[in-house]
Amino acid sequence: MQNSSADLELFPLSWLSQYGYCPRRCGLLAIEQQWAENEYTAAGRTQHQRVHTPRMERRGDSLFFYEMDLFSHALGVSGKSDCVEARSCEDGVPLPYAPGKFRLYPVEYKHGVVRQEEEYQIQLCAQAICLEEQYGCQISEAAIFYIDAHRRDAVTLDAALREKTRQAALAVQAMLSGQQLPPAKYSAKCRKCSLLELCQPKLKRRAEGYCASLWELLQTEEPE
Repeated sequence: MQNSSADLELFPLSWLSQYGYCPRRCGLLAIEQQWAENEYTAAGRTQHQRVHTPRMERRGDSLFFYEMDLFSHALGVSGKSDCVEARSCEDGVPLPYAPGKFRLYPVEYKHGVVRQEEEYQIQLCAQAICLEEQYGCQISEAAIFYIDAHRRDAVTLDAALREKTRQAALAVQAMLSGQQLPPAKYSAKCRKCSLLELCQPKLKRRAEGYCASLWELLQTEEPE
């Protein structure tokens, strides 16, 4: 019998973004548990420190949740949001934190310059799907806030983006199930990747093939 989605172990929601950026990077993190930091990851971590303090703030008739716990058995993910805005709305959903009803609006914080990266949108869409599953609501829009630029871009959570998010979750789940590290493919993104030295994307295929054949030879040789 095939396991239902509720039976699957939930993986970190952030891995969807990592997989979208580079499947091998995600594999190094998830399968081999490798990590290294560089100036870009350090800057991002520093800028997120204030956001990543769990708390609830009230501003007027709206609530702002930072580091809210999220999960989705449909996607097989769990994690935390950067920020979920709960705006007072008559046709919204009730929350256990305050009277009334609210419309939920997830916001993902990113450091660096403004850039239209699909993996950011997928990560944000996954957060919305988590909220929909947890609170029985519908979320049609969310936003990405670029910290350095002080700019907020709205993201429409349409059917196409939801399907990309679902496919990304399936791809990560398949990688985890097979425990197979994706192959390295060198691109411009590699230059800023903190795992560049661990990944070795420029390693020539003939070198990889030689190592593989040598290993097979050692495995087949009989001990003296």
